[in-house]
Amino acid sequence: MTRIPLATDDHSRDSAGMRYVYPVVSRRAAGVSVGINLNPNNACNWRCVYCQVPDLARGGPPPIDLALLERELSGFLGELRDGDFMASCVPEGMRRLVDVAFSGNGEPTSAQEFPEAVAIAERVLDAYGLRGQVMLRLITNGSLLDRKSVQEGIARLGGVPGEVWFKVDAATASGLARINGTRARPEAVARRLELCAGLAPTWVQTCFFRFDGKALEEAELAAWLALLAPLASRLAGVHLYSLARPSLQKEAPRLGRLEAGWLEDMADRVRRLGLDARVSP
Repeated sequence: MTRIPLATDDHSRDSAGMRYVYPVVSRRAAGVSVGINLNPNNACNWRCVYCQVPDLARGGPPPIDLALLERELSGFLGELRDGDFMASCVPEGMRRLVDVAFSGNGEPTSAQEFPEAVAIAERVLDAYGLRGQVMLRLITNGSLLDRKSVQEGIARLGGVPGEVWFKVDAATASGLARINGTRARPEAVARRLELCAGLAPTWVQTCFFRFDGKALEEAELAAWLALLAPLASRLAGVHLYSLARPSLQKEAPRLGRLEAGWLEDMADRVRRLGLDARVSP
């Protein structure tokens, strides 16, 4: 296993030299997150302008070697429990395992084996006595929630217990196209978000940033709040954040980080909807 000191501004997927499993220090989760990357070919069905994945391509992942995934996850959790990885590679104050997260270099639910991968994560957490102590998370753009297999995987994840962080960066067709490179319609995003919230505890996660020096226009912000409002009683809350690591997409020179005060003001507007709102500047 490769040993590279971890930092919040570097979420390299090969930091431990494994194909599917990688540790990061997560500022939003406030500790060590063990990532599961089901898209090792750097392919995604969306192309977000702030994405930090190098050589990002459109598409889905190759077949997942489930046996290798289970060996990597079990081996690494064993190292975290019995070895010195935390002491040697993790900054003080962040030396706690907070979650196992399906994230990686593309949309995790695009893997046909997604439900089986969730079952593996559940099995490994059970083997180490971590069920109920370590959260199982899915970080998703939610675009494939109409697939029965994806619904099956999310429902299983929710019972581990686990939760979903569902990306909603915009709530107009033009905003979704501009920020996420998708033709998704806002009404489809809202429907899938509601479906997801019925399967597992679901947080909305939104990345706000400056584009060509400007924050999102008020009309876009109002549309985003209007999408969330009818679902407020069904959602766990909203995570707001801005850019922490440089984009590796062509739009990178046009993007800028928003101030913590701007995000806190937006969080107050979210709270007025009756939703919990958490800010990670």
